[in-house]
Amino acid sequence: MSQAAKSILLVDDDQEIRELLEAYLSRAGFQVRAVADGAAFRAALLAEESALAILDVMLPDEDGFSLCRWIRSHQRLACMPVMMLTASSDEADRVIGLELGADDYLGKPFSPRELLARIKALLRRAQFTQVRGGEVLAFDDWRLDTVSHRLFHEDGEECFLSGADFALLKLFLDHPRQILDRDTIANATRGREVMPLERIVDMAVSRLRQRLRDTGKPARLIQTVRGSGYLLAAHVRPHLVSHG
Repeated sequence: MSQAAKSILLVDDDQEIRELLEAYLSRAGFQVRAVADGAAFRAALLAEESALAILDVMLPDEDGFSLCRWIRSHQRLACMPVMMLTASSDEADRVIGLELGADDYLGKPFSPRELLARIKALLRRAQFTQVRGGEVLAFDDWRLDTVSHRLFHEDGEECFLSGADFALLKLFLDHPRQILDRDTIANATRGREVMPLERIVDMAVSRLRQRLRDTGKPARLIQTVRGSGYLLAAHVRPHLVSHG
């Protein structure tokens, strides 16, 4: 893994946690920048991109949710893996974070070893999806560039995908017109679970349907197969892109 792929930007208003994680993750070989509030986080990320962001939910100036939303709406940063931290045990906070496009979620107090394991899993997934060939996959009214993770509608609009969104969409595109059960989807899109598997998968599918404008009742493109899972009801057409 390159040095650039080992860079982490952390925002947490607790100085003790910042210092602990900065020391622990640095010993694990990562280059860590730690800041105390949202404004400093935005400035640091725009000044120098990171391979992964760790967002505390409760911050003095703005919450981690707004930072996650900002990352996902920013074209240059949209594919960056995002880990969220919270002291709240409220499942609603987890749901909000995941719906906004966070790739993983960890409640405080947590084990630094568990955080490290999850960081490595997110970076492995991001690296794997980036090294696949320069292929564009066309389906329905959409085209997905599997290198840049850019998704375009035929009307020209670009849809920004989180790492979890991309992994789930790529899974469906690799298995068109096949029923995928929840275990298969969960294994492909997320590591250790932060809430019941069924809830995680249903939320991920619902978020992807929104990205694909597939919000009809019932959904047209990603169909629910009752008692079995989900199915992409579209023909997938690969097109190789020449990078000269």
